[in-house]
Amino acid sequence: MVYADLHVHTTRSDGTFDPSEVAPAAADAGLEAVAITDHDRVQPDLPPVITRAGVELVHGIELRVETPAEQIDLLGYGVDPTDDLRDELDRLQRDRETRGRRIIENVEEHLGVALGIDSREGIGRPHVARAVVDHPETDYDAVSGVFDDLIGDDGPCYVARDVTGYEEGVRLLRESCGVVGLAHPLRYDDPDAALARASDLDAVELHYPYDRPVGKDPMNAGVERVRETIEKHDLLATGGSDAHDTELAKDGVDEAEYDRLRDRL
Repeated sequence: MVYADLHVHTTRSDGTFDPSEVAPAAADAGLEAVAITDHDRVQPDLPPVITRAGVELVHGIELRVETPAEQIDLLGYGVDPTDDLRDELDRLQRDRETRGRRIIENVEEHLGVALGIDSREGIGRPHVARAVVDHPETDYDAVSGVFDDLIGDDGPCYVARDVTGYEEGVRLLRESCGVVGLAHPLRYDDPDAALARASDLDAVELHYPYDRPVGKDPMNAGVERVRETIEKHDLLATGGSDAHDTELAKDGVDEAEYDRLRDRL
């Protein structure tokens, strides 16, 4: 049973929840706790942990960082942002806005349509993909197809981001968060290289709905390697739905796992 969903996105980045809707939706889903983890953004005026709608709401963040192997995502929990973190997030949002504009232009030119969306703070590729699916003159009926054909990392309309370096990202999150962990390790091209970073961190995302994995190994073998990494380094096990829509509790942690995380916060 999922006790806490610790990976949820809102309209502050590329989700569909308004931030104010997350706690009530979590209560409706039978959760005891939920974390907002928007991409490269913190929530205004949200304490590290607070109770809303009878649910513990954890202030989190998902930060993409650059390693020699590839880009990976870090999850910070119990955010109380420093000025240094805010400055870096401001830089990343400017880069996101520029990149979003270029991706929109690329897709419109490639498909010969006007998508009718503008780049803005917090924009991500899912926004563009949804606009393509919703457009009456395209043949796409699923966001995944847009990623596969157009805006995935190898797609003709892809534009790279100028992300934070790994060491700098860990430093910024450690100074601002109670717990710093590795997100969805089996979604990377090289899961072993990503998991090798775990010794620098506090946690690894063990529970995750791998409906679109990037990693090349079978999921059952991969999950066992994640468990072994957690045990080897005495890490916290985290997890969540990675919700970009309004469906919560697809995955997450049990009560004992959440209690360990909560104690650290």
